[in-house]
Amino acid sequence: MSATDYDSQKFHEGLVKAGLIVPVGVNGIFGRNAVFEDVLARFNDQVSALAKDDGAEYFVFPPTIDRAVLQKVDYMDNFPNLSGVVYSFFGKELTARQLSERIHSGEPWSEFMGMTDVTLNPAACYPVYPTFTGTVPKAGKLVTMLNWVFRHEPSPEPTRMQAFRVREFVRVGTPDQVVEWRDMWLKRGVALLESLDLPATPDVASDPFFGKGGKMLAASQREQKLKFEVLVPVISKEKPTAVCSFNYHESHFGDVFDIKTEDGATAQTACLGFGLERCVMALFQTHGFDPGNWPTSVRSKLWPNGTTGA
Repeated sequence: MSATDYDSQKFHEGLVKAGLIVPVGVNGIFGRNAVFEDVLARFNDQVSALAKDDGAEYFVFPPTIDRAVLQKVDYMDNFPNLSGVVYSFFGKELTARQLSERIHSGEPWSEFMGMTDVTLNPAACYPVYPTFTGTVPKAGKLVTMLNWVFRHEPSPEPTRMQAFRVREFVRVGTPDQVVEWRDMWLKRGVALLESLDLPATPDVASDPFFGKGGKMLAASQREQKLKFEVLVPVISKEKPTAVCSFNYHESHFGDVFDIKTEDGATAQTACLGFGLERCVMALFQTHGFDPGNWPTSVRSKLWPNGTTGA
């Protein structure tokens, strides 16, 4: 039985009442309690178990990224509305006093801040591509990461977060290598979610490109089936939530970062990501806010030693 009706506000209120999330006054930003984090860690362990024999290198990157990377990959052309550029104060003491006066008087103070060399990371895979520059081995490369991601889309809808974590995998190699890998993981992802009694459905998707030109890019992406998502009802049965995505970039990142295969061709890339908070919310909506009352099949998979919750 679902935790609440499939309704954004009721689900948010239920998460808060159960203590699973802690509002902090800004839409899309909230704390997570120990139970939420325990479920998240257990789900991530399931993803790790699926990949244990794949030989992926594991990395963790900070939630900030070199601004030059976003410029090189045309992120600001395609998603300027989602970006989070980091600004800081570069002035001297007099200007600092003026800044303080503005803040304490409730007046705008952005003019005293300057752009830094970093932005908040908008995609879990972005930090790793510059590290591939050069020639990759014949078998290509495979890495996995658990990174914080920021997207400026404040919303009271609980699955529409400004800051969230993604368990990411990136494959680099020939077209055959990366497409076969992506398609294999799409099947894996659906099977994992179904094993947790989640009603998961794969579908062709597109990124939220900005503006009129973005509609054409999105249509092309769908037509070429470059992006798939796995959907689970969380706040709506009619419009289920994407909890993981599987993307084929063709030679885009290979061109931008000069990544080559052994035969000198431009390497191609694919990535996949599990939105960990969304997967956790799908579990709470589907099975209820108390993991102790979840179906035995789900609890035994996430807590094989029998200890449910934190």
